[in-house]
Amino acid sequence: MRLSMKLCSALLLIATLAVAGSAAQAAGPIDCELRFSMSGWSIFYKRATGVGTVTCDNGQSMQVRISAKGGGLTFGKSSIEGGLGKFTEVYAIEDIIGGYATAEAHAGASKSASARVVTKGPISLALSGKGRGWDLGVAFGSFIISKR
Repeated sequence: MRLSMKLCSALLLIATLAVAGSAAQAAGPIDCELRFSMSGWSIFYKRATGVGTVTCDNGQSMQVRISAKGGGLTFGKSSIEGGLGKFTEVYAIEDIIGGYATAEAHAGASKSASARVVTKGPISLALSGKGRGWDLGVAFGSFIISKR
């Protein structure tokens, strides 16, 4: 009799955990945004680094480091202040960590504005911002977000 009570308790616990785990996924994606600043340069190889904060509508937030790396036919030096990114298909704030694929054509002198979308599997990040500097070219590479 004791063994069957323990077995029933264990099965009940497993069932409860399974329902709780699927309920989190069934709740749907959360809205998260990235506020950031970054600066960089390019001479055939493009590199930019920066920092930001990701905040989500479920109350979670995370301080992040940002880096963009790539190559192509590109020249310039630029910075973005007060950038904004909007994520799609995020179910937990940790989903935003990792490398995103990017391709871009860019041209700017003095003050400029930019917008682009980067992707990581089903997650997309639409980035926009105003900046300074000058640049010209076409580049391919990655946009990487890591915890600070």
